[in-house]
Amino acid sequence: MVKALLNGVIIAESSDTIIVENNYYFPTKDVKLDYMSQNDYHTTCHWKGQASYYDIQINGKKYKNTAWYYPEPKKGAEMVKGRIAFWKEVKFEES
Repeated sequence: MVKALLNGVIIAESSDTIIVENNYYFPTKDVKLDYMSQNDYHTTCHWKGQASYYDIQINGKKYKNTAWYYPEPKKGAEMVKGRIAFWKEVKFEES
């Protein structure tokens, strides 16, 4: 089981995470989306495709572009579809 915590608040918890490029990817169903809001920011990974981002709001503080996902990953990166990863502000605990 892996927990993702931001400012001490659990924002995701799952026994079905995968690690890609040193990032935990959580199934969307295991992420507390009520803390998150989509934004218009995008980046492109040469092998995974275009990433979309979420801002996360915890206790009145907004963390911009702190979570990302690949809505339509490229061939060979299908393992990240339906999953969300988090940026460095997020801490992880394994149990």
